[in-house]
Amino acid sequence: MLKQLLQKNIGALVSMAMLVIVPVSVSSSLAVLLYQYQDLLLNLAIPQTILYFLAVSLTMAFALTPTTFVAILSGFYLGWPGFPGVVISYAAVSLIGYFLAKAIDQGKLLKFVNHFEKAAIVMEELKHQSWGLIILTRISPVLPFALMTFILAMIKVDKRKFLLASIAGMLPRTLFFFWLGNQAQDILLLLQNSDTGTSGKFLLIALIAVSVFGLYYLFNRALKKALSRHSVS
Repeated sequence: MLKQLLQKNIGALVSMAMLVIVPVSVSSSLAVLLYQYQDLLLNLAIPQTILYFLAVSLTMAFALTPTTFVAILSGFYLGWPGFPGVVISYAAVSLIGYFLAKAIDQGKLLKFVNHFEKAAIVMEELKHQSWGLIILTRISPVLPFALMTFILAMIKVDKRKFLLASIAGMLPRTLFFFWLGNQAQDILLLLQNSDTGTSGKFLLIALIAVSVFGLYYLFNRALKKALSRHSVS
């Protein structure tokens, strides 16, 4: 089974691995660039701000920069007037990533899963619970945004639900990291050592806990339904 999975989904699996590795590498390089040109994004005019959001939308869409990195950066350089631009960028990135993932996968994962009745039933149950599934994957600050977009697109969650639930799920952690950037005195120190303070640590732990236990509940319920339906058939 593992051999079949690798053979039929090698492109998708390689893409998923890159979605985890590349953002970390590129954001580290950008931090060095910001160290050399610290005033690069200060006092941007409106046309420059639009160009900035277009640029970060592309870097996030192609998994070159993590969403948290962009939220911190935007909070520091643009302040709260820039927050709507971050939300719009996230929405655009979600849709771009969704269509890219579907183009790369072309339904191969679901075709493979459908060979295994129980797994197919679990996948179908998760699609029925897509609102909760999407929000819980988005709310966690440790689950890579681009990777989760790729996975959710491959299991073919509804596009409209995907967009709206992605925005809703991203808001808590985006607000926090944007605020963190807005309060920072030195963006480079923050990027290198993002000490969030005691209250910040509690918030991050709470978001992770909600995501982990919520996802466990959804998967466990989907599995029980799958086993129940399988035993009846």
